[in-house]
Amino acid sequence: MNASVYRDAYGVPHLQAVDPLALVYLQGVNAAKDRAWQLEYERRRFLGTTAAFLGPEALPWDTFARQAQLADTVQRCFENLDAETQEWVTAYVEGVNHALPGGAARAPEFAQTGLRLEKWEPWAPLGIWLTIHILFAGFPSKLWRTHVAKHLGDDQTDLFTSEGPRTAGSNGWLVPGTATSTGQAVIAGDPHRFIESPGVYQQIRLACPEYDVLGLAIPGIPGLAHFGHAGKVAWSITNAMADYQDVYAEQIRRTGSSVQALGPDGWAPASRSVSVVEVAGAEPVEIELIETERGPVIGNGLSLRYPPRVLGRLGFEVFPKLLRATSVADLDAALEGWVEPVNVVLAADVDGGLLHRVAGTVPRRTAVNRQRVVPAWESGHQWDGWETMPHATIDGPEVMANARGISGSLGSEFASPHRADRIRSLLSARTDWTVKDMPEVHRDTWLGSAGQVLDLLDGLDELSAEAVALRKELLEWDRRMDATSSTASAYAAVRKAIVSRLTDHFAVLENGEVPEVFRPWMDPLNHVAYGLENLLAADLPDVNQSWIAREALEEVAARGPRPPWGETHQIAPLHPLDGPIFAPDEEPIDLGLSGDHHCVMSTSSVPGLTDICLRASAARYAWDLADRSAGAWVVPLGASGILGDAHHHDQLPLWLRGDLAPIVTDWDQLHRDERTYTAEVEGFGTIRIIESDPDRDLDLIRGWVTAERAGFWGMGDLSDTEIGDVYRFLDSVPTHHVFLVHLDDVPVALFQTYDPQADPIGTTYDIQAGDIGVHFLIAPGDPRPGFTGTLLHAIGNYLLVDQAHPRLVSEPDTRNTRAIARLHRTGFILGPEVQVPLVASGTKTARLAFLTRESFTAAGATTEPATANSATD
Repeated sequence: MNASVYRDAYGVPHLQAVDPLALVYLQGVNAAKDRAWQLEYERRRFLGTTAAFLGPEALPWDTFARQAQLADTVQRCFENLDAETQEWVTAYVEGVNHALPGGAARAPEFAQTGLRLEKWEPWAPLGIWLTIHILFAGFPSKLWRTHVAKHLGDDQTDLFTSEGPRTAGSNGWLVPGTATSTGQAVIAGDPHRFIESPGVYQQIRLACPEYDVLGLAIPGIPGLAHFGHAGKVAWSITNAMADYQDVYAEQIRRTGSSVQALGPDGWAPASRSVSVVEVAGAEPVEIELIETERGPVIGNGLSLRYPPRVLGRLGFEVFPKLLRATSVADLDAALEGWVEPVNVVLAADVDGGLLHRVAGTVPRRTAVNRQRVVPAWESGHQWDGWETMPHATIDGPEVMANARGISGSLGSEFASPHRADRIRSLLSARTDWTVKDMPEVHRDTWLGSAGQVLDLLDGLDELSAEAVALRKELLEWDRRMDATSSTASAYAAVRKAIVSRLTDHFAVLENGEVPEVFRPWMDPLNHVAYGLENLLAADLPDVNQSWIAREALEEVAARGPRPPWGETHQIAPLHPLDGPIFAPDEEPIDLGLSGDHHCVMSTSSVPGLTDICLRASAARYAWDLADRSAGAWVVPLGASGILGDAHHHDQLPLWLRGDLAPIVTDWDQLHRDERTYTAEVEGFGTIRIIESDPDRDLDLIRGWVTAERAGFWGMGDLSDTEIGDVYRFLDSVPTHHVFLVHLDDVPVALFQTYDPQADPIGTTYDIQAGDIGVHFLIAPGDPRPGFTGTLLHAIGNYLLVDQAHPRLVSEPDTRNTRAIARLHRTGFILGPEVQVPLVASGTKTARLAFLTRESFTAAGATTEPATANSATD
């Protein structure tokens, strides 16, 4: 098995390598090539350095990231990993570091912002993971509930308890073999998140002799944490809606240069430091970092306590264990180490095993901690151990959709049950489900929450003729939020008008004082919109629901006919630079959507504010335990994060319709990423660079590397078998590659590349991200003037320009003065002499030499004549 990237018709990467470390390195390489901007942006988020290239608008997030000590937390978590997991994560990071400069050269955002790449820290994946999920449990909702209690009273906080637009939810369901046509389970669903460009999930397959797993990865994170199919076992998750983060009101006092915080046992020292945030287009901002015994202070005298900070663990040890799992028992055992976020898990295996459990770490403490901000100085709010994660049996189709259920004892706010109830209703109607039937569930648009509003309209009197006609239309409506339905649009307009009027009743809740990054959680309109069912069911003083409904109906009726729902309900993927989805030369696609927040096809806008959809299915999947290749999946845009790439948004039409793309598992039906390059050189000929196949090219290569003129390669004393082993090994690893250079279809040279991070040379100098090492060998008999220089220039173009590596590294033997002189004339800067191990045995004294992309492109082509036997490295 060699180290290769294969792709299907949608550009989905299928990665193949000889062992897990080589495979995860290749996963890092692939992520960096396909998602460079996304990776570096997410890394800068956990570091709190996005304002340096995005400007003042990013300052609130950077301030929170610094104050919450995200970077320090994940470094601790990395240091607490076992050695094997550290090595696995580090291999991924090395792959990212090697390929990120090349990926960045293709991503226009880097030039647009002037963002310069930095070498990734080994713990960067942990930082990205924590950053994505730090708001997942919705601790800012405690700020809102505290605000409500202050102005309306404690008994009013539950009015607004509902899954809102900033809570990451999901649908997921498992159909056991007793209800499928094959007798094997089917698992399907769709995680709901903000729709981003590029998307948060990447379809991928990871294959090595130890395992072969496909699923949905998060770019920047090794493995497949949330959704995977390993052949014998498959799994998926939804947000458990658990509460596992606490917010404390702190009293701080300063005594000279020290800081103290008041706790249950009196005043205690708190740590303090200062951090400076660089801001593009503005002066740097100095922020104070304070941490009490509860946790980091995140502004306005509030501290945040969260499990990874307390435990020094994120649960990354689980990720490689999931890849090796072959049964639900393996998954269950692995998930005991899960920390963040807290998920509901559904899984099945081919032997009939089923798993329904909660995975994560939830502190044990009083109920009030889960509701609101609690005073740090009062006793009774401390954490007291950890909750036991619930398990449940499966005796029929099982659904997880963020409603109160298996995780009900662990949280405060859950989704309305409409999605869960609708999925159960659909699945219970049959016992012969197939994986191909799953899109019927994915794209269901029946709106379970419509009845309450429609019932309110039904009892109205003294309406205008237009309002009567509109009410009749709405009451006869099938309650499906289809993009083509103007009645669905009319319903949404009436709902919006009701929400707007009801929000006026809660004007006292405007302008809650919280750190700026949390202000979106304090918008009464949001909370009224998503708590509408609770509010309409409540007996609110001074609220005349009939008057509100009549005014809303008359308002919409007076506007006349509504356009179809899809004309206003359109997806608007988020991008840090508000970047476009379509390149200037591309034909735009209509982005109209079916569905609504409480539909199974959940496409969430903010009722009362806009019809534009920001949150929806970040992916859809259907896993078949009977036949993995019968399954299907889709993401909102595509496999590539590069604007203008053929696979940037080629899945968008499928996603908009609620369809899925096929999963291809037959390697013969996939196409391999070929490393090739062709250049037409006037007066010289056609230069082609192709990756070598050791079985095809071994006789040719053996003759070249054992020739007397190639003595400095150190392979002259190796047997044919040993040379074959060397080149088969180089073909098997993702860090080293062997190429043949053809001139007019005749092989004339050999060169080998390597990632210095995976080569002994890397221990002799300070590696920069994207460095590529190169060895170069000319075949006997240079036939024309300028031969070597022209070939070197073509190789430089391929590696430095086409592949966008920022720097070439070479290390010829110090005795090979011709090669050193050639490199110097070509523009390489000569470095120190170092000791480098040889392939056979011993070491050589080598001379380091470096050629940057800038120097190469500034110098232009080399045309000076070459002497025979030069440029052997």
